[in-house]
Amino acid sequence: MFDPRDHLPAADELAGRVLAITGASDGLGRAVALAAARHGAQLILIGRNPHKLEAVHAEIAAAGATAASIAPLDLEKALARDYDALHDAIMERYGRLDGLLHSAGILGPLTPLEDYDVPTWCRVLHVNLTAAFALTQVLLPALKKSPDAAVLFTASSVGRRGRAYWGAYAVSKFALEGLSQVLAAELENLTRVRVNTLNPGKARTAMRRQAYPAENFEALPRPDELTAPYLALLGPASRGITGQAFDAQR
Repeated sequence: MFDPRDHLPAADELAGRVLAITGASDGLGRAVALAAARHGAQLILIGRNPHKLEAVHAEIAAAGATAASIAPLDLEKALARDYDALHDAIMERYGRLDGLLHSAGILGPLTPLEDYDVPTWCRVLHVNLTAAFALTQVLLPALKKSPDAAVLFTASSVGRRGRAYWGAYAVSKFALEGLSQVLAAELENLTRVRVNTLNPGKARTAMRRQAYPAENFEALPRPDELTAPYLALLGPASRGITGQAFDAQR
């Protein structure tokens, strides 16, 4: 049985593959972008902060990897024309898209549902779920141009079994599991696009610190220690695997 945690990526694992990564300026998105570049991928770095994206771009260039593209996109405020412009830019430069990683997301407050602020609920659901759906939908034609494409949604343990006080974040992650399964079923046997989810688990990220401020932060795995399963699910190692939910840690 395929398990991305067992995968050891080859040096040229992603050579020639065009990958788009949301949340590429920080945390796991940044770590996966840097790792994918080291293994030969051509990157499209998507995020809301151009300066942070430029820093990741510079780090990729300094390492001698293939030059990445920067695509500033604020998932909270983006309009249809912004998504369409991104699709058109990708098609003009690359002619296809081989992988899309949804790593961007916001936590929102950890509070009982009866006290949850409705506008905040809508904001978290929009960024974590609706924007991910919209971006996937808009980029699907580019993914269909690939001979072997992958869509990977970032999951969470609180989106697989409900946990008190996790509110809109947990609900958005439950919904992403459903979105992934529905999309995988619709595309299977009709396209060469596979769709899966990956739960990174505990990691030394800003969101984790926000959720667990009393935790021993330095004891957690660094994001760059968790990238191999992402590369497995975005690259050729997982060809034919779709509609599944995976974990990055045991």
